[in-house]
Amino acid sequence: MLSIKNLNHTYPNGVQALKNISIDFPKGMFGLLGPNGAGKSSLMRTIATLQQPSSGSINFDGIDVLKDPDSIRRQLGYLPQDFGVYPRGSAYDLLDHLAVLKGITNGGERKEVVEGLLVQTNLFEVRKKKLATFSGGMRQRFGIAQALIGDPKLIIVDEPTAGLDPEERNRFHNLLAEIGEDVVVILSTHIVDDVSDLCPNMAILAGGEIISQGTPSDLTNALKGSIWKREIEKSELDNFKASHNVISSHLSMGRTIVFVHSNENPGDGFEATEPTLEDVYFSAIAESRNNNSVAA
Repeated sequence: MLSIKNLNHTYPNGVQALKNISIDFPKGMFGLLGPNGAGKSSLMRTIATLQQPSSGSINFDGIDVLKDPDSIRRQLGYLPQDFGVYPRGSAYDLLDHLAVLKGITNGGERKEVVEGLLVQTNLFEVRKKKLATFSGGMRQRFGIAQALIGDPKLIIVDEPTAGLDPEERNRFHNLLAEIGEDVVVILSTHIVDDVSDLCPNMAILAGGEIISQGTPSDLTNALKGSIWKREIEKSELDNFKASHNVISSHLSMGRTIVFVHSNENPGDGFEATEPTLEDVYFSAIAESRNNNSVAA
């Protein structure tokens, strides 16, 4: 298990990216959900020992990550949000090179590992092609392949499906689901469906703070009876935001649907609707913003 206690990080420019974060990541897929700028990448980089936090502790299976970063790096697989590759190299050659860097020096063993990962990520048929020719989805699958070198016990994937088309996103989901339940896999994303489809446990991060955590089903069930929707004219949206706790809105066949979080029937023609994980996300973000505006 990965355990984080009272983690804070402030950058030299004064921006506090992480604010007293305490959270445990059990084995299996864990979804870290939050908007852009919430601090997700800062947290992932800190866990991956790419930056030292201002204060706090990180422990993984008895390893003090901050005091002994080399030990965790030997057990870590990391796919950052901006994953750079050598475009002129082939998939096989680059994966082979990265395997050497991970300490797999035996040629026969390395060949077996590299070919196995290329098969697992459905890249074996294009193993000799230059990475410059790969689509975005293929590059992300290659990113997972390099993250799996060395049989890591902790895997971090940061915004892995952003920009992928539906087919590649589905393929990537299937790949992540195959990684297994015996390792800690942190999926950092702003895409609610990624967490809904893959993760039995999750947390929501906003403004550098954990504002909600639990299982998707528990968090969704906690909103039962408190999510209401109504179809309105687009021109009415600002008025409804001023008079109701509007957590989200979207267009449907040219009409605007607003969703409101309220423990009582808000009236005004609203009707009850079954909550979704998207409602959990938007209501948590809205509550966080309201609390911060009151505090300010």
